[in-house]
Amino acid sequence: MKGVVYKSTGSWYTVKSLQGDFYDCRIKGKFRMQGIKSTNPVAVGDLVVFDVETKGDETVGIISKIEKRENYIIRKSVNLSKQTHIIAANIDIAFLLITLTNPPTFTTFIDRFLVTAEAYHIKAILLFNKIDTYNDDELLEIKFLAALYRNIGYECIGISAKTGKNIDKVKTLMENKVSMFSGHSGVGKSTLINVIEPDLNLKTSEISEQHQQGQHTTTFAEMYDLAFGAQIIDTPGIKGFGVVEMEKEELGDYFPEFFDIKDQCKFNNCLHLEEPQCAVKEALEQGEIAWSRYKSYLQILEGEEENYRKDIHNT
Repeated sequence: MKGVVYKSTGSWYTVKSLQGDFYDCRIKGKFRMQGIKSTNPVAVGDLVVFDVETKGDETVGIISKIEKRENYIIRKSVNLSKQTHIIAANIDIAFLLITLTNPPTFTTFIDRFLVTAEAYHIKAILLFNKIDTYNDDELLEIKFLAALYRNIGYECIGISAKTGKNIDKVKTLMENKVSMFSGHSGVGKSTLINVIEPDLNLKTSEISEQHQQGQHTTTFAEMYDLAFGAQIIDTPGIKGFGVVEMEKEELGDYFPEFFDIKDQCKFNNCLHLEEPQCAVKEALEQGEIAWSRYKSYLQILEGEEENYRKDIHNT
C-alpha cells in the first residue's frame, strides 16, 4: 500500500493510506543503512510504500520504501552537528511565523529559513504575528522589515491570531495545498492553527517571562487535514536554523536579490567578498541590498552559527 506520513515520533510513524485509513508503522532496519545522514530517514509529508502485518490483535505497518520527494525543508540537527534533520517533505508553502518581541525573531534566522526554502524550491511566506500587541515604534519596525522582504519578492502578511486580522487571507493561500508552519517556540504557531481550525484544539503554552522564549508545546512534526480542503504541518519550535547541503559557490543564488545581478559581476565565480567590480557589493553600498541580508550571507558562507545574544535587528 501507499500512504502519506502524518506524524513521526522517531521510531513510530502514523501513515494515512491513499484509501484514507491510518496505520501505526515502523521502518525496515535497512533504511538506516542507505547513507541517509538525517536523524530521521522518514519525514512528515513523505509518500511511502508500506505493508500491513497482523500479529494477534495487533496490526502494524512496515514502511519499505520512500517515494521520491518533491522537496523538503532540512536543517542541522541540534545536538549532532554532522547530521541533519528533515523537518517536513513535499510542501507547497512554508509559512514562517515572526514576532518582533515575545520572543524576538532575528533577521539571521529569517534569512536562513528563506535560503533553505529557495534551495529546495519551496514557496515561502512570512507571517508577522501578534501585531495587536505592538506599540507604534514596534509597528514601524515590523513595517520596515516587511518592506525589506517584499522588495526582495517575498509575500509578507501582518496577522493576529488573537483578533483574527488577515487570518482569512492566510486560509485562502492554504486552500488545496500542503502548508508547513514554522518558527521559534512561542511565536504562536499552535494558537494560529487553532484559530484556522478550532476543532483541532492544539495545546498552547505561555511565553517564559525570564527568557522570552516559548515552551515547546509541539514535540514532533504532525500533519492535519483541515475542513476547507487544506493540509497543514505543525512543526516543533526551533531555536536555530543551521543551513546544510550548500556549496559556497551556490549560496548567493539563494539570495534572490544577489542572483538577479550576479551576471553584472566581473567574475563568474564571484563570492561577493573582496573581488573587484562586484555588483552585489556595489548594490550594497548604494543601499539597494540590505546590510542585514549581506551579514546573513557572510555568516552562512563562513559556517558560523546564529548568535542569539549579540544579534539585533540591524537592517
